[in-house]
Amino acid sequence: MTALLRFEGVFGGYGRGDVLNGLGLEVEEGAVTCLVGPNGAGKSTVLRLLSGLLRPRAGQIVFAGEQIGGLSPARVLARGIVHVPQERGLFPLMTVWDNVLMGGHSLRDRRLVAARAAALAERFPLIAERRNDKAGSLSGGQQKLVEIARALMLEPRLVALDEPTMGLEPRSRHLVFEAVGRLREEGRTVLLVEQNARAGLAAADYGAVLDGGRVALAGPGAGLLSDPRTAELYLGGVASAA
Repeated sequence: MTALLRFEGVFGGYGRGDVLNGLGLEVEEGAVTCLVGPNGAGKSTVLRLLSGLLRPRAGQIVFAGEQIGGLSPARVLARGIVHVPQERGLFPLMTVWDNVLMGGHSLRDRRLVAARAAALAERFPLIAERRNDKAGSLSGGQQKLVEIARALMLEPRLVALDEPTMGLEPRSRHLVFEAVGRLREEGRTVLLVEQNARAGLAAADYGAVLDGGRVALAGPGAGLLSDPRTAELYLGGVASAA
C-alpha cells in the first residue's frame, strides 16, 4: 500500500485561529481511512483544507505527488477529489435521477454521463427504484446514499465523506455504512470523518484519532477500537472488544 494523500505539518483554521496544529496524516490508496476525535479536534477542518474550502497557513497537502494545499475547489475536483459535505446537498425538487446526473455536469460527453449513471443505478438499487421521485421525498439516509452515488459520477481517485451519518436514525446509519463497505470492497480510496467512532473505525481499514489538531493515535481501524488509549482519548474510557 502507498499513501495517495499526505498532510505534512499542516496548520490551518478559521480567521486568526488555527484548528490544525502541525497535522501529519497519511491516507493509503485503495483503503478507507476514518478520522475520529472529540468536537473541535479538527476532523472536518481536514476535509475543508483538502477540498480547497480553506487554505492552509503552513505545511503541505500532497495528493498523488502534487502539492495541492491552497488550490481552488474546482482545481481540487479536477484532480479527482470529491467532497461529500455533512450538510444535505441534494436538490430536493429535482428527481433522484437528475440529481445523480448533476454529478457529471463537468463532463462534456453526454453518453458517458448516461452510462455512468446507469452503472450507479445498478450498484445503488435505490436510484433505480426511486428514479422519478423528488429527492426531497427520500429519508435522510436515502438522500445521503444518493449524494455518495452522485459523487462517484466523476470516477474520483479519493472520496471525502464528512459525518455522513450525522442526525440519522439507526436504520439510515446502517444504510450509509453499507455504502461505505461497498466502496471499501471496490478498493476505492475514502477519507471518512465520523462522529460514531466505533462504527466508523469498524468500517475502515485504517483510522486516526485527532486531538488538539494533531494525530494522537493512528493504525488499523480494528486495532484502534481495542486500544485502551483510544478509549481514554475518545470512547469514554471503555475500549471495544473488537
